[in-house]
Order: sequence, then C-alpha cells, then structure tokens
Amino acid sequence: MKVPSFAALLFASSVSALVIKRDSPQFNQGEPIDGKGKGAPILGGTNHQVDLANPSNLGEQSTDSGTVPNLKWRFSDSKTKIFNGGWVREQVIQDLPQSHDISAAQQHLKKGATRELHWHRVAEWGIVYTGRVLVSAVDENGKYQVDELGYGDIWYFPKGQAHTVHGLDDENEYLLAFDEGDFDKVGTTFNIDDWISKTPRSILAKNFGVPESVFSTVPSPNPYIVNGTVSHRNVTGGNGPLVGNSSYVYHTFQHDPEPVPGGGGIFYKIDSTNFPIAKTIAATFVTLEPGGLRELHWHPTAEEWLYFHAGTARATVFIGSGNSRTFDFSAGDTAVFPDNSGHYIENTSKTQNLTWIELYKSDRVADIPLTQWLALTPADIVANVLKIDVGIVERLKKEKQVLIKGTGA
Repeated sequence: MKVPSFAALLFASSVSALVIKRDSPQFNQGEPIDGKGKGAPILGGTNHQVDLANPSNLGEQSTDSGTVPNLKWRFSDSKTKIFNGGWVREQVIQDLPQSHDISAAQQHLKKGATRELHWHRVAEWGIVYTGRVLVSAVDENGKYQVDELGYGDIWYFPKGQAHTVHGLDDENEYLLAFDEGDFDKVGTTFNIDDWISKTPRSILAKNFGVPESVFSTVPSPNPYIVNGTVSHRNVTGGNGPLVGNSSYVYHTFQHDPEPVPGGGGIFYKIDSTNFPIAKTIAATFVTLEPGGLRELHWHPTAEEWLYFHAGTARATVFIGSGNSRTFDFSAGDTAVFPDNSGHYIENTSKTQNLTWIELYKSDRVADIPLTQWLALTPADIVANVLKIDVGIVERLKKEKQVLIKGTGA
C-alpha cells in the first residue's frame, strides 16, 4: 500500500479546511467563495498575496458584469533601471494597453544627481512627492527657468522644450507623465550625450568654438542619470526668465484647493485655467478621508489616468452596455478609466487618508456627476425611469459633491 507523502496530506488538509468555510464569504482570505453557494477554492498555482490585495478580482462585487479589460498596473511589476545617481521604472502602453493617452514613470535622484539634459517629442508633466529638486528649462525664445520644487509641486514642459531635473535633498523622488501612451517608441526622447557623441568632433568644435579635445570624455551611450554635486550656480542673460503665464512650474500648495461641498477631503485642480502652459495634460491632486467617496461621475473630454500614492481604494468602472468591473488599489498602483466611463473611487480604509493623482490628455479637468445630472432633470422623469419615489429625486443635491464624507465620519 502506497503511503501519501507529507506534502499530499498537507495539500488535502488545506483543501478540506477551505471546504468547511464555504458557508461564509472567503474573499478576505484570498478565495473566490461568496458564502451563498457560488465559487470554490483556488487549488492551482496562484499568488496568494496578490489575491488578498485584490478581492474584487475574486468576484466580491456581485454587481460586476460582462467583459471589461484590465485597467490596472502596479509599478512594482515594472522593470526598474538602476544608475549611479538613482533609478527609474515606467508604465507604458505595453504594460497597460488600455492607457492610450498617458504613460508614466517613477524616478529617483540622489543628492546632486541629474537626469541628463534632454527633450521629448511629447509633453512632460511631473510632481514631486519626496525631497526637493531643481528643474531648469529653456524655450525657443531663449527664455529660461530655474526653480526649486518640493512636495506637491508640479512642472509641465511642452513638447520639444529643453530641460533637466537635479536632486537637492539626500533622496528625491517624483512621478513623471507624458501625453503619449506609447512613450518608448523610437524618437520620443532626445538626450544630449547621445547627440553630442554621435556628432563629428570637428563639427562640435566649430559649433561651440572650442578645441575638439573638449569632447573626448562625453559618455556614450547616454548615462540617463548621473552623479554630481548640488548646483549653486545662478543663470542670467538670454531673454530673461520664464514667469507668469509662461512659467513651467506650479507650486500647488501656494494656491487654495477647489471647493468641496461634500466635505470629504481636499481637491486641487491644476490645468490650463490656473496653469496656462499646461495645454495637453490636466491634473487633480486629491486627498480623501477614511471611508470617503469620490462621487459617481464621468469625464467627457478624455480618459482618466490615475496614480495612487498612499492608502487603499476601490473603484467600479462602468463602460456601457451593462459591462462593469471593480478594482482594488493600493500605493504604487496606476489605472486608467476609459473615455466617458462611469466610476467612483472609495477610500476603503477606516483610519488612513487616500491620496491619488488624476491626469487627462486635455487642457482642462471636466467631470459630470451622476447626482447633479439627476437633480437637474425633471424629477418625475427620473422617478419614472428609475422606478423610485419622486420625493427622493427632489431631495437630490443640485451641487457637485466631489468628495463625500464616509459613513460616521
């Protein structure tokens, strides 16, 4: 008689334990079991930690229906490129195929390190979330900007504008975004070291008016991020600094947040209405209190791309024709909600604020709330369509709530 191995007995024991628990929901245990007869344990290979962090993928939301593609990407699944002065990891359309408008990256600089001088065929948007950086740029009119940015501060460089980023604190990190989903295609980024190293030295000497030997140590291929010391040099001359409506920099917390009638958090809008240079990327910086809700709404102008910086969240995305899917999010996750899709964002924590950033390939932030739409439609029509009491419809709020306080908050 063959005696079962210890591994086989252990496997059988775990399956037995799961069967016993089918009479109650097991989503928080990482198993697709609703406690009402639907579902069964996962017995094949799986990443249990991912299952635990994504109960909605296990069927927890009974209202999910139809086929909705994956709309989420974790920066932790991105390939990290490391350099002497820091690192970078990207999320591009090859990672999240539904993100047609926006690609993004997290980038880290050590003190004194520099993301080498470069420009893009697309616009670049950035926000600092750790440390301080010095950004510098020059436009086609010979005007320049050198500015220090800290937590929450934003820059926007239009396509073709020459720029660089330089680390000031011991460790510095920021989110980058671009108004092109397929960012890694050839000809998107132009690095100065690449160009100079691919140009004959005789031409370089003639262009700059210096000996050819000056360029014997130019790195090739480009170093991307280079170590150095903190810059203390000022810039003068040219046609003067870029200021006012021409500024590439927006110091977020030097401005008042948007009014939030729902009272559930803080909402900053940064687009061409208050940051005129930002013509192709509009943004919001949002903090939602524990248990709070970003009200049901949709965006009429563009896809919504999101980066979750802190906390935990849940969102159901309705893409039309009865198709909807719920996603769970935590810090470091990105997402894209399709153009005009209905959705909400809920802070699933009872104790921690949820902080995220929304980006749109648009000149402005625009949204249409479900409640406001219904409240400003004849009440009897709404009541008849939804088969609810007309008195309920008449009490709906006619103002945008944006961020709604959680129950008991």
